[in-house]
Amino acid sequence: MARIFGRIGILSFGGPAAQIALMHRELVDRHGWLSEAAFLRALSLCMLLPGPEAMQLATYAGWRLRGTFGGLLAGLLFVVPGAALIAVLALGYASFGQVPLVQAGFLGIKATVIIVVFQALRNVAAKALHGAEAGFLAGLSFVALFIFGLPFPVIILAAGIWGALRQTGDMSAADVVHPPQAQSVRTLALWGGLWATPLVVLWLMGREFLLQLGLFFSKLAVVTFGGAYAVLAYMTQSVVQDYGWITTQQMIDALGLAETTPGPLILVTEFVALLAGFTQSGVTGAIAAGVLALWVTFTPCFLWIFLAGPYLEKISSQPRLAAGLRAITAAVVGVIGNLSVWFALHVLFERVTPAAILAMPLPDWSSFNGAGFALTLLAAVLMVLRGWGFVSTMCICAIAALFGAVLL
Repeated sequence: MARIFGRIGILSFGGPAAQIALMHRELVDRHGWLSEAAFLRALSLCMLLPGPEAMQLATYAGWRLRGTFGGLLAGLLFVVPGAALIAVLALGYASFGQVPLVQAGFLGIKATVIIVVFQALRNVAAKALHGAEAGFLAGLSFVALFIFGLPFPVIILAAGIWGALRQTGDMSAADVVHPPQAQSVRTLALWGGLWATPLVVLWLMGREFLLQLGLFFSKLAVVTFGGAYAVLAYMTQSVVQDYGWITTQQMIDALGLAETTPGPLILVTEFVALLAGFTQSGVTGAIAAGVLALWVTFTPCFLWIFLAGPYLEKISSQPRLAAGLRAITAAVVGVIGNLSVWFALHVLFERVTPAAILAMPLPDWSSFNGAGFALTLLAAVLMVLRGWGFVSTMCICAIAALFGAVLL
């Protein structure tokens, strides 16, 4: 298990779709540890839960094979390689990110990120938007975020409730889950306690910054439906505008570097925490903040799987849960659309300010970045027309940006 799940963790580049395909090849096709039906049921469960579905799928597979220890082994091996690499990249970025040539190279990375997010939007929309109602929910969520600036959790909650209430027919008595109370209580107490312990300790010690950071990323772990792209706009709004921990450009750079590492994209939370901690108190503060962000982001993932795993068959057949998830997935299309436009505006224009009345971002047209536009076109040609991957495209665009900075 350590060898196979370690291999999955090291090779898990390319986002959740590629990661799930890799797990299917290793766990179903090559080793036969899960049947096709069991794999698909587990994937459905992980999509119902908040958090990174690929990491939770690995955790479920490990739990299915060797219980709690197997789940811990599989989940940690999926996350640790990427987390270690993110720590190195973030500390290097914090130390050298303001060097002019480094900033020039990052313009190429940002341009590539625009295309990556638009591709994620296209892929999710193709799977989620079936029928007029789904399209209406997607459009409504985009307007709510882009124009009115409504909180992301409110949009996700409203979509889920709407979908559940729209489901025709009630659940039969046979569909209702009756879990063993003692087992559920023990699991909830153990993993909920592990999740909360560092927050309680920080509160007792009076460490206000770390406590605030831990509480925010704990809340993020509860509302992360639809993958990391869906929650990035909410995270960006909070860490840039509300808390002022990092800048908008640092947030875009964080996503670009997180795309280059194995493991779940939600590891961008570690990158953001490391940058925020570095600003507060140097390397020591960065490491403390990064470890805390990892703890409160991924401990809930183990909680959800160990709590819900024994009842997979019944949970996956709940019609109202399925309908709520479909509505949330449709709303997530609008959320990712908002993120796509937001990223594009901040790369293509040097100055973007909110409207006087509404929250809609408005670019200063005199600050148009011609180099950013050219690099975005290059990234689009390479990724969309030529089918290149993110890492190779990012390298080409970064080199082009560096040559442009040197020549100009």
